[in-house]
Amino acid sequence: MRGVVLAAGKGARLNGTVGNLPKCLARVGGLTLIERQISVLRACGIDDIVVVVGCEAERVRRRCGRGVQFVENARFAQTNSLYSLWLARPLLLDGFVVMNCDVLLHPQLLDDLLSARYADALLVAYQEDDASPLGDEEMKVQTRRGRVVDISKAMAADAADGENVGVVKFGAEGARLLAAILDERVAAGGLRDWAPRAFAEFARIRPLHAIGTRGYPWTEIDFPEDYQRAVSEILPAIEADRGASLSPAVGE
Repeated sequence: MRGVVLAAGKGARLNGTVGNLPKCLARVGGLTLIERQISVLRACGIDDIVVVVGCEAERVRRRCGRGVQFVENARFAQTNSLYSLWLARPLLLDGFVVMNCDVLLHPQLLDDLLSARYADALLVAYQEDDASPLGDEEMKVQTRRGRVVDISKAMAADAADGENVGVVKFGAEGARLLAAILDERVAAGGLRDWAPRAFAEFARIRPLHAIGTRGYPWTEIDFPEDYQRAVSEILPAIEADRGASLSPAVGE
């Protein structure tokens, strides 16, 4: 299986928290986010890795190190993650797992997804009964009988069963269907769509199974407070498990 990391965006909502660097080069502990993504993929047995670059593309390439293939989204400022994934579509058709570069997660989460018996599956952080309702910024997920039925930021909080973690896998057959959906969305002008728009359409045609996070730590980093939480809470929780230690990529 191939690993695809979407790392084209600048991450302007971090408001200078990591200087002028693109979000994927934000340091959490001793590693950048993109190094952590690559290391997690390799720790789970995936060495065939594609990174979609855009903002500061050459700098990101250097940080990724050797053994990584690149696709460039030169229109990163005018497009979104669906378009970035669409650009990589010739490399998707044998099956792949896709990750957003702004997700910091325990390696066990990726291992759970990859080892699940379903060919097509998405990681979901199910809501605890006493948790605060998901807000407007969260990519909410609705499930029925273990399958995804909808994914949307616009979903009403009381209709959501959990939050999309930002890691999804597709087998070869599912990958070909998803590529066709991506083609349709781009042809229809959906250049600023989030990739989960395509995943939601996929789930209406073919089963997309939900794999829960089982309480393992993870976070998406969009805002300065997310970054601070990643550094002060999530990374220590991950590193408390010795099996979650990672090695840096050979980069700049």
